[in-house]
Amino acid sequence: MALEGLSKGIFRSLGFLKSKRRLDEEELRDMTKSLRRALQEADFNVRQTKEIVERLEARMREEEPRPGITLQTHAMNILYTELVRLLGPSAEFRPHGSTLLLVGLYGQGKTTTTAKLADWYRKKHGVRVAVIEADVHRPGAYAQLSQLLEGTSVQVYGEPDTKDAATIVRNGLEATSSADFVIIDTAGRHELDEELVVELDEIAALAQAEERWLVIDAQVGQAAGPVAASFHDLAGVTGIVITKLDGTARGGGALSAVAATGAPIVHIGVGEQVKDLERFESDRFISRLLGMGDIQGLIDLAPEDLDEEEAMRLTQRLMSGRFTLNDMYKQMEMMSKVGTIDKLMSFLPGGMLGGMAQASKSQKEAMQANLDRYRVIMDSMTTWEKNEPAKIKVERVRRIARGSGVKEKDVRELIGQWNRSRKMMKGMGGNRRLNKQMRKMMKEGEMELDGDSLPF
Repeated sequence: MALEGLSKGIFRSLGFLKSKRRLDEEELRDMTKSLRRALQEADFNVRQTKEIVERLEARMREEEPRPGITLQTHAMNILYTELVRLLGPSAEFRPHGSTLLLVGLYGQGKTTTTAKLADWYRKKHGVRVAVIEADVHRPGAYAQLSQLLEGTSVQVYGEPDTKDAATIVRNGLEATSSADFVIIDTAGRHELDEELVVELDEIAALAQAEERWLVIDAQVGQAAGPVAASFHDLAGVTGIVITKLDGTARGGGALSAVAATGAPIVHIGVGEQVKDLERFESDRFISRLLGMGDIQGLIDLAPEDLDEEEAMRLTQRLMSGRFTLNDMYKQMEMMSKVGTIDKLMSFLPGGMLGGMAQASKSQKEAMQANLDRYRVIMDSMTTWEKNEPAKIKVERVRRIARGSGVKEKDVRELIGQWNRSRKMMKGMGGNRRLNKQMRKMMKEGEMELDGDSLPF
């Protein structure tokens, strides 16, 4: 997940208060010192780090935790509210009848983000989307955008042989006049030089875009603040998209620095594929960061062609423990449409599934590899074998292994995993507290921890 290092640093820091019911000044100092280090390692600037830690420390001394809540849970809830306050409210944007101008420096991912935004708003809002490729300085920009949006209904306009961006935008706006929402991708530079300023001024005057979003790479860290301020002075930035937020230690710096400019973060990029885009909502983002989960976000990941009734039927069978390898295969197919194990688990509360959501990146990659291998093995099974895995004997194991190109122990491992999963899910289905917690999480806006959901 995004900012995994920060998440682990926070859990480690709050561990100083584990199982504590009474505030101890020495333990509080140890906790805040560790938290300060975790925030700075994630590249939060010194001023913001100092503010967050001091407010947490003061509130821990002044506010009594609710009855039955440990100091650790109390500290987590305070930290949640302080981080949400720092990042600010979510931006509301309706694309109907709008033009969006994307700006940013070279190499920040503007063209890929253009495709992501076009596909996201096409799917989520059902609008006719068109994009204009106005980057005349980077060879292949139009070809890249066309390839990324191939197979979608998004109209892509560009003039690869034209070297005047203003001309492309003028012609493009006319050619895409029937679209509900138009996105204009512009050129970038290594720095905001005079030539880029003049070009952007011309394009902005032609486009008269209601929205002007800055695209910025999370890896720039705290430098995101000055960059955002410069573009805001030039183009009047109304929103920000932070790219490559997955797998970077400096993402905290980009988030906090951008938030300090006052421009809202609208979306975040969390992967290389067109589908790897999320609407940024500070409360839900921080909830995931702190291991509290985001069930609504997980629901939002569901693809358009997902059969909801079939998904519900399979889920009920899984929770009852009465599922076959055939059911397991269908569930894995649905999961693959939504995303990887790592992505799915980032939306679950850390304490769920025996704490698997808090597994390391390498552990999640190993899980993903196992699932991919299991699907290959099941492809070599007959319908009877998938429905009666407990009855598979040695000869069938040998045949399945030959047919799928794996070792016999891999086939036995799959059957063993099915049996363990069946028992675990049956136990979860009978867990009243877990079922109650799941219903509670499904309520809109329910974010506060209750102690049992902490991922420690």
